[in-house]
Amino acid sequence: MCLYYTQDKCTMMQDSSHLQKFNHSFCLEGLVNGDEYINKHSEELDFFLVLDLEGKVEILEFPVLMIDARTLDVVAFFHRFVRPSEMSEERINQYIEGKYGKLGVDRVWHDTAIPFDEVILQFEEWMVKHSLCSKEPDGLLHRAAFVTCGNWDVKTKIPQQCKVSKMKLPSYFMEWINLKDVYLNFYKRRAAGMRTMMNELKIPLLGSHHLGIDDTKNIARVLQRMLMDGAVLKITARRNPSTPEKVEFLFENRIK
Repeated sequence: MCLYYTQDKCTMMQDSSHLQKFNHSFCLEGLVNGDEYINKHSEELDFFLVLDLEGKVEILEFPVLMIDARTLDVVAFFHRFVRPSEMSEERINQYIEGKYGKLGVDRVWHDTAIPFDEVILQFEEWMVKHSLCSKEPDGLLHRAAFVTCGNWDVKTKIPQQCKVSKMKLPSYFMEWINLKDVYLNFYKRRAAGMRTMMNELKIPLLGSHHLGIDDTKNIARVLQRMLMDGAVLKITARRNPSTPEKVEFLFENRIK
């Protein structure tokens, strides 16, 4: 995958050798037969927004795949590398070398990363463009839900990063679907993470594990398989808007 393309910064779209070498498509092939799946979707949701953040100290990567709940096609994507706001340049370089250097994408990170508050502004513009939320401040999602592999991304990391970036927690992060909880209740077995689910469902890993955009694609493939098998995706966790630090978990049988 051309990671400059995912950042809307590829300048080589007319270069045939570049196009032959790098992928510029988010099509997830091989798991879904559209004719077979059609109309087996949730009546409450039109889109799933698969999200998988990277970065333990501060968020380093913010990727989202927009999945049509009716066809399970990837209809849009948003991907930004995120530059930490409370680190020295030396610490950032060490952090990125340790995180992305071994994956060979440290250069594109340095070329494209922007602060988290700018990422969120661009993400909100992207959501409005795709009619996922209104233009008004604190708009809620329209018939869409974030899907994550665990609660950490939306429950813990985004609020932490908002505090670091001196931002209010956006209202569209008030609820989400933890795929681990849906997996546990549908298949009646516990999965520690994405790799466990992929192994049990016999889905081969694509790309590099812990590169957020690749993990997002792999989580989307798990989502596709589960829905093909008959699982129904429902909201698994919800915040109280007046006290967002309080989270209600909606599945009695869940991964803790």
